[in-house]
Order: sequence, then structure tokens, then C-alpha cells
Amino acid sequence: MKETIRLILVGVGPHSKRVYLPAVTDLKKRYPVEISLAIDVKAEAANVEQHFEKNGYQIPTLFIDPFGDKLPTALKATLDDFVTANKINAVIIATEPTVHKAYAEWALGLGLHILMDKPVTTRNHAISDLAHARGILDDYQHLLKMYNELQQRKSTVFTVNVQRRYHPGFQLVMERIREVAVATNCPVTNIQSTHCDGQWRLPSEIVTQDYHPYNKGYGKISHSGYHIFDIVCQLFRAPGIASKLPDSMEVISSMVQPRGFLKQLTEADYINYFDKDYGNVRKYSHSELQEIYRDYGEMDAAMIIRLLKEEENIANITINLLHNSFARRNWIMPGSDLYKGNGRVKHEYHHIQQGPFQNIQIHSYQAKDKHHQNNTEDYLVGGNNHFDIYIFRNIGVLGGEKPLEVINMKDIAHQHHLDDSKLLTEQSKTAVVKEFLDFILGNTPKTQLVSNIDTHLDSVKMMSAAYMAHVQRKEYLRV
Repeated sequence: MKETIRLILVGVGPHSKRVYLPAVTDLKKRYPVEISLAIDVKAEAANVEQHFEKNGYQIPTLFIDPFGDKLPTALKATLDDFVTANKINAVIIATEPTVHKAYAEWALGLGLHILMDKPVTTRNHAISDLAHARGILDDYQHLLKMYNELQQRKSTVFTVNVQRRYHPGFQLVMERIREVAVATNCPVTNIQSTHCDGQWRLPSEIVTQDYHPYNKGYGKISHSGYHIFDIVCQLFRAPGIASKLPDSMEVISSMVQPRGFLKQLTEADYINYFDKDYGNVRKYSHSELQEIYRDYGEMDAAMIIRLLKEEENIANITINLLHNSFARRNWIMPGSDLYKGNGRVKHEYHHIQQGPFQNIQIHSYQAKDKHHQNNTEDYLVGGNNHFDIYIFRNIGVLGGEKPLEVINMKDIAHQHHLDDSKLLTEQSKTAVVKEFLDFILGNTPKTQLVSNIDTHLDSVKMMSAAYMAHVQRKEYLRV
């Protein structure tokens, strides 16, 4: 019998509650795995204990004080002792990204296997401080160096949870890109990507909410935005034509911060929407917020990325990332679930051009904000699992009978024996956890890992450069 995988779960927020705890509980039926300790801040103790009791989780807990970018000495000693005494061999890091680096450094120092939420790291004030914007890339390179040094002594996994790499729809798209690349030697020549989170936060909530915050000087790019940087990099590299890859990139950024949001929807507008109820939640006037919001993180961001080879532009990528987009919220008080609740609705699309030979479009549009229950109807437009792929091909060159193929996610899901009653994104995240456990148990070789830390350089470069370009306010920034 293989040795039990003993995990520490760091962070018991909405993502852990919805993904990691259920995933590990389900996988325990097939894998020798247990969560030996759950860690969160003291302010969340009651919420965590209530959630554990409600769901029958028998997991020891440790509640700590918040800290900055370094693990406090006393906490490190406590965790070191716990790892030794309980034979811990792995950690899941599901905290706010500003402390990812601290926990990852600690785990690497002990030779633990790591599964960590995206992004790899971010920095407070990344939107306004060039050193912190650049520091996002510095942090990644530091962690990668530590990881590579560890591999000289011990083979470990350091997975970054970006579930689109595991999504069967995106995997199919990359297969089709590779098919055309083999037939034509043509790389990807243009990508347009948009991701909308559909989050409507009222003005005072922007100050008070610390989950996926703006008040620490970072925002959408450091929240779900990293997913789009990462999948764009995967799509661009999918052809596998090494001689046609870029050697540098230039990034142009334009961001909408909360002060701009105040000019889109005024105080009079909110009174019109909510009448006198708005006064009950209005902690600050809009004139006060103009000053409070100074250097708050981005709500929306648009980037043009120029990929260069030997000083020549070989591809343009445009990325639009929006929190302020179509939502279903129409109530005055925020919901208790700020992750999948509170009226959040996702819209996402990608257009991938492969010269004159192929255009692939991915369309994924939700109309509902309740995602707990799903069925086969949710594969249709507006459903929770909507994901359509349009493939246009130059059949005169490539052969085939039809220049357009339309693929529905329902067909893909059934081919992969996925569960119609669950969100496909969350099933992909369970696949991330499964791969993580399989590597630790020796079932998956390192060469087959889908999202190991050493494959994230380009994604982190894009993220860091997007902030740097905004800070410098130049036409472009080369990295």
C-alpha cells in the first residue's frame, strides 16, 4: 500500500470550500489522501468552523494573525514542527495571492509538493508602484529558482491551478491548432480574448470588501485575469513550431479604476436604482470616495500584446478583462458568497487566427447567476456550462467537406464522461487535484504535468508587464 498523502490546506475561503474540500473528499474514495490541517486567519474562524460542522469535515484547524510578505518566525516554527510530527508531504495554498510567495517559500524549503491557486503571486500597489509591478515577475523567478534547486535533491510537483489547461474544450482547440500547424507550418497569427466576471460592487463595498479586493492596489488582472494570460500563452504555443516563436513582447495597457467607475454611475444613479435604501449602505459620499479610491486596483483592463521575433512583430494579442460587465445583481446588500454568488455571471470568448488556414472561435456565455445545480440544458447559450467552438477551415488547402464545424460542449462532456449536474470548470479543477495526487503517488511522470511552475514564465511576464505599462504610462513596455 502506498504511503498516505498528508496535506495542509492553507486558506479556507470560498475557493477551498467550493473546490478543494469537495475534491479531496471525493478523491479519498480512490486515493490515500487526507487533509491533516486547515489554516486561516482568526477573523474567519467562526465561518470555517461553521462550514466544517455543516459538511461533516473532521479537520484540525489553526487560526493565525494576518501577515505581510514573510512568514512570521513563530508561525514558521509551528508549521515546521507540525510537518515533522505528522509526516506532511504536500500543501495546498489557497490564500490571497499576496501571501502565495511566503507560503511557497516555506513549502519549498521543506521539500513539500505544492498545489497553489493562480496567480503565482501579486503585489499590493502593483497598479501604482513600478517596483511592485516588476516584483511579480521577480517573485516568480525567485520561486522557480528555489524549485529547480530542490529538484536536484528531490523530485516534487509545484502545480499552479489554472483549470483551462485541463478543460476538454480548450484541449480540443489546441489539438485542432496543432493539426493545421503540422499541415501548413503556420503558427497562430492573432488572438482576441475577452473575459467578463459580471461583478457589480456598490461604491462603499469597493472599500470594505477584502475578497478579490481593489483596496490593496491590485484588481481584475490579479483575480481571474491571470487565467486569460495563461490560456492565451497556451493557445499561441499550441502549434509547437519552435523556429517561429517570439523572442520578446511589448505590452500596452489601459485600465479603468474605481475612480473612473464613479463617473460611469453617479450617486444620483444609485439613488434612482435603489431609492432610499441606498442611503442605508452608503458609508462614504462619492466625493469622499474620489480620494479614498486613489491608487485602488483595476476593475477593467485592456492590453495589446505585440509578439516580436528579431525586432519584427509576428502576432498581435488583444486581451480585455472586465469585472464591470453584465451581471444579475439587483439587490442592495451583498450576498454571503462573493465567489459564485452575489449575481456574478461569466462571459468569455476567444478568436484564434492561424493565417489564411484556420479561425477558431470559443464562445462561453452565462445568463444565470445560480451555479449549484446544472443539467443538459446548461450546455445551451446562457447555461452555466455553455461552451461552443466554431472552427473555420480553408478546405481548399486542408481538405475536408465543410469549411465550418460547430462543436457543442455537451458532445465533448459526454465523450469525457463528465457530470452534467456539475460546473465543467469545477470538474476541471478536480482534474488538477487528481493530477497532483497522481504525481505524488508515482502514477504520472513529470513530463506529463499540465501546469507545473516551470511552464508559467510567459504568463507571469504578461501579467507583470501589464501593470508596468500602466505605471509607466508609455505606449509600450518591452520585456
